[in-house]
Amino acid sequence: MIRTSPLAMASAAAIAFVGARPAHAQDDGLALNGSVRLRVEEIEGQARAGFDRKDSLFNIRTQLMAEYRSGAFRAGAELFDSRAYGADAGTPISTNEINAMELVQAYVAGDIDEPLGKGSKLGLMAGRFMLNLGSRRLVAADDYRNTTNGYTGLRADLTAPRGVKAVFIYTLPQQRRPDDAEGVRNKRVRFDHEGFDLVLWGGIVSKAKAIGPAMAELTYFHLGERDEPGRPTRDRSLDTFGGRIISEPETGRFDYEVEAFYQTGSVSASLAPGAARQSVAASFLHVDAGYSFSGPWKPRLSLEFDRASGDGRGERQGRFDTLFGMRRADLAPAGLYNALARTNIVTPGIRLEATPDKRWDWFVTYRALWLASRTDAFSSTGVRDASGRSGSFAGHQVEGRVRYWIVPSRLRFEFDGLLLAKGRFLRDAPNATAGKWTRYTSFNLTASF
Repeated sequence: MIRTSPLAMASAAAIAFVGARPAHAQDDGLALNGSVRLRVEEIEGQARAGFDRKDSLFNIRTQLMAEYRSGAFRAGAELFDSRAYGADAGTPISTNEINAMELVQAYVAGDIDEPLGKGSKLGLMAGRFMLNLGSRRLVAADDYRNTTNGYTGLRADLTAPRGVKAVFIYTLPQQRRPDDAEGVRNKRVRFDHEGFDLVLWGGIVSKAKAIGPAMAELTYFHLGERDEPGRPTRDRSLDTFGGRIISEPETGRFDYEVEAFYQTGSVSASLAPGAARQSVAASFLHVDAGYSFSGPWKPRLSLEFDRASGDGRGERQGRFDTLFGMRRADLAPAGLYNALARTNIVTPGIRLEATPDKRWDWFVTYRALWLASRTDAFSSTGVRDASGRSGSFAGHQVEGRVRYWIVPSRLRFEFDGLLLAKGRFLRDAPNATAGKWTRYTSFNLTASF
């Protein structure tokens, strides 16, 4: 029997307010809005090591947002309540699914007009906030996942003449608490931790129409991590450099995106105190090219390729760290599946997406999956063959999503389905899970008010 807290019951009841008029954050004064998302997800043939082969989970995520605006000044706060029900001892449940009653955002912000002359603008923000920067492959507020990423610190956004933009941050990423198994499963309420034991800073500079119609972007982020009493870490000190060129999709035209990152620095070889340091040399590449057809469905067909390095047998750490990046838009759903991440993976793919009208949108993708390093664990599955004898082919993945606005701007239904035909590696590696297939589905209902 599923037990629900008063807050969860109130969250579900919020669907009754889908007819209420949404607040408009652009107006001066106080704006209030929020959403409730209900999700039922199931998996059969789990690909990740150490978990139930067959499982299901019920998720509730409630967001309540308030923002006050007066001219160039604004102050806001947002409460997230993320809970999951139906888990047993073998369910892969963590702070990715549960983070009860957390004030993820609490900020003040303001804009300064023309700090660098005509056409320029500077935006400043301080406090707790969410971030979606650049391609979102390094820094994002994950949306498919039941919990999100929050950051505490300072943000500056600069808009300059001739299409130049820049964003700079100095933040202490919020570490979700509690993070012990008992605290998570009991949905205990505890304020998330931020501190100088985990620091993220850096920025992105971009220029519109840098190469014909394409935008060019340069990225740098530094992540610094150290142990806390009773909380050992890998003591990451990572510098990630990158660049992106993107031509946005337009009907009747080809578009493309190329983004690459190189990561250097050092990490501890293990969680043990005094563990030896390893130097880091890791990389990531994303390429896609597509064409948007004319017609009422607005279909777009694209070819995609992603490669993220893995750890080899040398003394260097080669496993790419995606920091706080999203995965859903490029690779696959999180939740009970959560098998693909931007690390130790090589995957070409093809995608077809369409928007038949204002209420419908859908996509379907196919990906072939390989390991970048056959001696490292495949992506985020935890499946590994240190000898390399199980090969490097992980399988074929077919995924689709359909979304439909039952009540426009108020109530939306979403279905996600995925089928993974396991390749030799995911069948033969020493700790590979049983079965040749992984099937994942999720049904989602989101009410906005």
